[in-house]
Amino acid sequence: MLNLKKHTIGFIGLGLMGKPMARNLQRAGVKMVVYNRSRAAMDELQKEGMTAASSPAETAAMADTIITMLTDTPSVKQVIGGENGIINNAEVGTLVIDMSTTAVSVTKEMARCVQKRGGAYIDAPVSGGTSGAENGELSIMAGGDAKTLKRAMPILKILGKRITHVGGVGAGQVAKAANQIIVGLTIGAVAEAFALVRHAGVDPIKVRRALGSGFADSKILEVHGLRMIENNFTPGARATVQRKDLDQAIELGVDLGVKLPATSLGRDLYDKLIEAGHGDLDHAALIKMIDPH
Repeated sequence: MLNLKKHTIGFIGLGLMGKPMARNLQRAGVKMVVYNRSRAAMDELQKEGMTAASSPAETAAMADTIITMLTDTPSVKQVIGGENGIINNAEVGTLVIDMSTTAVSVTKEMARCVQKRGGAYIDAPVSGGTSGAENGELSIMAGGDAKTLKRAMPILKILGKRITHVGGVGAGQVAKAANQIIVGLTIGAVAEAFALVRHAGVDPIKVRRALGSGFADSKILEVHGLRMIENNFTPGARATVQRKDLDQAIELGVDLGVKLPATSLGRDLYDKLIEAGHGDLDHAALIKMIDPH
């Protein structure tokens, strides 16, 4: 069993999700080394006792486990396999846990790179938004071999409430693609339903309460439905990220010969939201494209 208090974790990617995740690990007694492309987040965590690294490569030199929590697949590929990437200082026994939402093909490629150096790799994307990250209650979808997952489990248990071993490397990312299809399309469905309710002159708060006891109930209705009613789009997950994830799911479908027509329509609607200048808002802001008011 991993002794976390004698363990050093490098955490790369200190955005809306990464920063609270790094803090949770530190609270558990882990020595933390952090790296982020922009300096402000590193400076903030350095004041809290974490060590700031100058690059992903230096992060790997200072830590025996590295977690990546990045916004897109090109960033993951650069951070792991790039000129100043983790791979340059990965050693026998180094554990890399990619908790970003990354394309399956690149996930498998990066895993091979790490494994060739004698390291181990888990893809462990998450769902739960900033509240899940802050409270250590993320849903974690893990891909990798059972031995590596057992090694990673003490770390993942600090960050998540439910950890599911989905399959081999890349399986976690397949599960996350499925998750993001359901999330993205359900946000659109809730937005259309509430537009209908508002134009019918019925109280959406009461409708949301009524739907909450039936088959239409969901976390999206509960959380994002309330955001829509309150017109509160402070990001828990940005619209640009949701759009990227839907596009990534569509690309995986193309690779597998599976058509995803509803996902394509949903992606196009997020494109319009971003084109209207709302990309940095929460993905629940999709209602602006259906019922602007």
